[in-house]
Amino acid sequence: MNSKQFFDKSQVNQHNRNLITEKLYSCGAYGKEYSAKDDLDTHNEIHTNNKSYFCDKCDKEFSQKGYLEIHYRIHENAKPYSCDKCSKNFSTKSNLNLHYRVHTNEKPYSCVACGKEFSQKSSLKTHYRVHTNEKPYSCDVCSREFSQKSTLDMHYRTHAEEKPFLCDICGKAFSQKGSLDAHHRIHTNEKPYRCNICGKAFTLKGNLYTHYRIHTNEKPYSCDICGNEFTQKGCLNIHSRTHTNERPYSCDICGKEFSRKDTLSKHHQTHSNEKPYSCDICCKEFTQKFNLNIHYGTHINEKQYSCDICDKAFAHKTKLKMHYKTHTNEKLFSCDICGKEFSHKGNLGMHYKIHTNEKMYSCDICSKEFSRKGSLYKHHRTHTNEKPYSCDTCCKEFSQKFNLDRHNRIHANYKPYSCDICGNGFFQKGNLTLHSRIHTNERPYSCDICGKEFFLKSSLNKHYRIHTHEEPHSPDVQTFPCLQKMFIQKSFKYEL
Repeated sequence: MNSKQFFDKSQVNQHNRNLITEKLYSCGAYGKEYSAKDDLDTHNEIHTNNKSYFCDKCDKEFSQKGYLEIHYRIHENAKPYSCDKCSKNFSTKSNLNLHYRVHTNEKPYSCVACGKEFSQKSSLKTHYRVHTNEKPYSCDVCSREFSQKSTLDMHYRTHAEEKPFLCDICGKAFSQKGSLDAHHRIHTNEKPYRCNICGKAFTLKGNLYTHYRIHTNEKPYSCDICGNEFTQKGCLNIHSRTHTNERPYSCDICGKEFSRKDTLSKHHQTHSNEKPYSCDICCKEFTQKFNLNIHYGTHINEKQYSCDICDKAFAHKTKLKMHYKTHTNEKLFSCDICGKEFSHKGNLGMHYKIHTNEKMYSCDICSKEFSRKGSLYKHHRTHTNEKPYSCDTCCKEFSQKFNLDRHNRIHANYKPYSCDICGNGFFQKGNLTLHSRIHTNERPYSCDICGKEFFLKSSLNKHYRIHTHEEPHSPDVQTFPCLQKMFIQKSFKYEL
């Protein structure tokens, strides 16, 4: 048998009186019982809405004089009742009694739907709204509904832009004290909520609950258009914009629109050229922390993620996932203008700039414009003749890493592109395309003067000299089939 715990003798005496005292008088509205008729009469004043006692400071009305006296303590900041365990003070004895349950861990009220227990009846009533989805409090400004009045009161601050809680470290303001407390953990790096499965720690309790869904594979939010499921409602909202093409966040500098606020924040850095993350080894700077972490892998040369198809290794798991798509030829992202498909969303975004002709990066030497910052960096090397990538075998230097990787295939004798007709292998896909024309006899380049067709564009350019009488000109490989075959074979042999 469970025994109830008390902190002082007066509580025990009051509890015993409640047990032995017969309660003959009950409220007809709610059924609450009383041992004395006077107590019932006092209680009934709540239902009659007879409030004859007024506060002369805030004009609030009360049905009983005792309630008015308790209310005055709010203005006087009087808290006469103190906890003998933690010395916390309270304005009413009932609040003190409720507080004692923090120490005794007493939770006498339990939810009949999910079994969750509560120390206060009001908390249980509020909790029931989770199951009934009842939201009795609505904002008269935006009509948003809430299950608790306190949440509605905090919401009103978003309209009034009231932020009374300031961080004493960085000065950032918040509309709620809880938000300030959570923000402080950024400075202290405090993560009090820990997953009991994998040990990962979080600054917010809500983030821990969301994290648990990774282990349970629970995805309570699903898209009613495509059926995709998500662990967080925010992720579902962001996903829905892919169907509606809604982009509520726009750049106030160039007007570009985005579907996510964090993407807009990253975009702002392209205008400010702000790079807050720097490598402590080579001092290279980055706009995003994620890119800095990927960059660190180039220094440690640690590649712990390897492809189980071709054994190629990567320093980051995300790179391995992207690499797998080269084997599956999976292309989930397609351009809605020309229909071209891409395996990565980022490549689709860069491709769109071809249609919009957006070129926001220009060379400060020759003024040539580029749609990608990386392309501008590569272009600069044509002016500086910089070749930072060198072959470990023959010491040949290259201006781009892609060209070095392609060159290394010669030493490894790796020919990933093979002809499905004769089986010949090639180092480059372009050479396979040229070779295929031998079988198909395709001649995609034609002279707009005499109509003659050619295998190679360079052959067409040489042919034009016949019409322009430009001297000197070398024999046209298209005119002599033996030279044509020799030229193609030579181009395959000496690719780089």
